[in-house]
Amino acid sequence: MAEQETVWLTRDAFEKLSNELDHLKTHGRPEVAAKIAAAREEGDLSENGGYHAARDEQGQMEGRIAQLEQMLRQAKVGEVPENPNEVAVGTLVTIAYFDDEDDTEKFLLGSREMLGLDDDIETHVFSPQSPLGGAVLGAAKGDKVSYEAPNGKTIDVTIVDVAPFKG
Repeated sequence: MAEQETVWLTRDAFEKLSNELDHLKTHGRPEVAAKIAAAREEGDLSENGGYHAARDEQGQMEGRIAQLEQMLRQAKVGEVPENPNEVAVGTLVTIAYFDDEDDTEKFLLGSREMLGLDDDIETHVFSPQSPLGGAVLGAAKGDKVSYEAPNGKTIDVTIVDVAPFKG
């Protein structure tokens, strides 16, 4: 059996996902069940568009419930570091390549689930288990770190900025 991957979340992201799961189980399921029951009362199910739509909605919702349950089982919640300049799960990190402050990259250290629906979908996300994520985790603004890229090359970067993620 494959090892389950840790899902890194901020406390806020964990709570949002937990609340979504609770809402789906307590409100979503009964609402969809009522739609299915109402559509059944209309008669012939083979040509009942409302019934089939409600069943599709139910399947999608049950898939999301299963996804959330698995994600929350595998979640590790990152705590806010004492030093606000320290890279931790849930921080936006700006790095510079080759000591060139003009060649920078900004990313979220954590998991894509930390991003809300309203967040910029262009935000890059690196897991703490990734080579870059592992190298910067615990480093502070101004630190130089190295990591091995998937192609085997060693890459040096400087931490230019660290900011809390307001997801």
